[in-house]
Amino acid sequence: MTVEEILTRLKELGDVSVSTRNLKYGSGDDQFGVKMGDLRTIAKKIKSDHELAKELWKTGNLEARLLATLIVVPKKLSAIELEEMVSAARFYQLADWLNSYVVKEYPDKEVLRQKWMSEKDVMTGRAAWSLTAGRVVRSPDGLDLPALLDRIESEMTDAAPEVQWTMNTTLAQIGICFPEHRNRALAIGEKLGIYRDYPVSKGCTSPFAPIWINEMVSRQK
Repeated sequence: MTVEEILTRLKELGDVSVSTRNLKYGSGDDQFGVKMGDLRTIAKKIKSDHELAKELWKTGNLEARLLATLIVVPKKLSAIELEEMVSAARFYQLADWLNSYVVKEYPDKEVLRQKWMSEKDVMTGRAAWSLTAGRVVRSPDGLDLPALLDRIESEMTDAAPEVQWTMNTTLAQIGICFPEHRNRALAIGEKLGIYRDYPVSKGCTSPFAPIWINEMVSRQK
């Protein structure tokens, strides 16, 4: 499929209710409102196509970029290309897909994580803390957890909402995975109070760190 054919198909699949919801959460106007399942179906047919993915990304269209995250080959991207993509992905759904399917699969993600942890760009900061949360869970060796807790305690209140979310995930994961740091993680969560009153659907766990930590720990018993 060509870029033009894909854009035509995406437009045909557009759903007003989806585009309205996307707009509500800050997607911007360059989107069709395609359901996530339909995007995955298209990606499954295309499989991996790195050059097509890069061309789709260049269009700036939300669904084209979401599709690009599913068919791009992460190891073929340069660090500069990936950083530009991360910085440009301002809509939460696109940022989530980019982090899950591209950034986390990038061979030199740890180099980028360390670089991004000291940058001021909101979306690279968001990605850096997302990668850090992943390291806390899967490969914590070498991480200075007390220093991370210090930074979360001093910076999270004033951080941009996008960064707060993944910083909070890191805080919760430290509390969940490391009993020796649990009391401090709980205390930081209580002190900062971020997401204390976050609306939660029935059956879901609150993102408020003390509730999140205690719930996950109780499931481990």
